[in-house]
Parts: sequence; C-alpha cells; structure tokens
Amino acid sequence: MSSATIKIFLVHGDAKRLRTAELSNWTGKALAGPRNEFESLLSREEAKSSGVYFLIGIDPETGKGAVYIGEAESIRERLKIHLEKDFWNHVVFFVSKDENLTKAHIRYLEGRLIDQAKTASRSVVTNSQGSGAKLPESDRQDMEVFLEKVHQLMPALGADFLIPAVTQQDPTHQINELFCEIKGLKASGTQSTTGFVVFKGSQAVLEERNSAHKYPYITNLRKRLIEDGVLVNSNGALVFLKDVEFPSPSSAANVIFGGTANGLEAWKNKHGQTLKTLESL
Repeated sequence: MSSATIKIFLVHGDAKRLRTAELSNWTGKALAGPRNEFESLLSREEAKSSGVYFLIGIDPETGKGAVYIGEAESIRERLKIHLEKDFWNHVVFFVSKDENLTKAHIRYLEGRLIDQAKTASRSVVTNSQGSGAKLPESDRQDMEVFLEKVHQLMPALGADFLIPAVTQQDPTHQINELFCEIKGLKASGTQSTTGFVVFKGSQAVLEERNSAHKYPYITNLRKRLIEDGVLVNSNGALVFLKDVEFPSPSSAANVIFGGTANGLEAWKNKHGQTLKTLESL
C-alpha cells in the first residue's frame, strides 16, 4: 500500500461526531458520523451521490462487532431504509468527488468489500448475501485503486473490520515470532497492528487457575473460544484450531495460562528475550 496524506475535517470540532476524510491526489471522499447525527449526515451534499456505505455496530447475539456493507446510487435515499436496523451506531460512506461511480462500479466495490470483511473476520458481516459486478479490465483496476484508498481511510475513521489479521503464513512472522510456555504446553504468536495474534496449533491449559475467577473476562473469553470451536480439547490441553487475534499480549497469555499473566514477560523470542526486553531495545 502506497504512502498517503490524510485530511480529516471535524465538522463540529469533535472527532467522534460528523467528519469528512480525504486523501491527497484522490477523487474519493469519506463521510462518517454517529447514528444520533444521522439527519445532519444525510443533509450533506455528498449524500446525494452514488457510493458504498458501512453501518457499524455490535451484533446483539454474539456481542461481537458487526457491519452491514451496501451500495446505492443515492446514499441519502438508501440509508433512510436502514433506520429499521438497530444494531448499528455509526455510519461511514464513500463517494467520488468527480461523480464517476456508476452502478456497476459500486456493485463491484460492494462485492469486494463484503468478501474482504468476511475474510478479515474481525466483525460479523450482517449482509444476507454478497453482491458484485463484472467490469472491463481498466474499470476494474480503477476500482481496485479505490478499494486501496478505502482501506487506508477506514482505520483513521475508527473502523478496523477490513484489516486482515496477521497469519502464520505471513512471510515476516518467523522473524518476529514469539513463544509462550506453561506446564510443558507451547504456544506461538506475534504482535500485530491491532493487538497480538496466537497462531494455529498453539496450546493452552485445560484447567483454569484461581486467578481466572477474580477476573471473569478471562473465563468468559476462554468459554467463548471453546463455544466457537476455536479452542478444542486434545490430549489434555486446549488447542487453537486457527490463528486468533487478541487485543493485547496479556489477554492472549491469560487465555493460554488459564489465569492472569503479564504478556510482556510471558512472550519470548527464540533467544529467550521477553517482549518487554525487546520493546526496550
């Protein structure tokens, strides 16, 4: 992804309220705001245009982040329909300042974005079905550039559901791989831009320690991972069936240790240096 300069305008001077975002030398533009400023957002001139939009909130069944991804030839008219959905509390939409986004373009973008959000697996994608459209090669390339800009702007607007998690197959993971051991069980992982990833095949203790019951989030997190089929019982240990990203090294270590743990001390590189030591170098 190429370097870029982002310009964010806070309409009311508050970073959590209505704001616009642009990139240098790009004809696209993003607008974002909370649900309680829905009318102000729709009154913007940009809302008359065609584009793609994201309704962002929490899935009521799982408590996980949730997103609905859509496209519309009139953002304003389409978004009004979604007031019946109550899971979302924030909206972001992208339009083109030169008004060159056709119906085929935005359908293509919608389909690609739905696929990318599902692949990233950071949020529940609430769309009942995918979309997409075939485009000529030149148009497809233009829309791939548009997608790249969407990916650059979304984290700056507080949304990370499109960011792919670090995986064990990433070429740089071996250089930065860290290890955690307890009672003969071994786990491996690495830091990511949004937390810490524990790699598939890592082991965690089967029985929780007393300290886990002092902090219910540890027990609840382990329970959720087991219910989701991510952690399974195998030969007296819990084993990760896929790469899992945690918000911090300590939260990852807590699950592995079955109780409280200092992730900065628990995770070490192949030379035995702790993460705390590595960060101080």
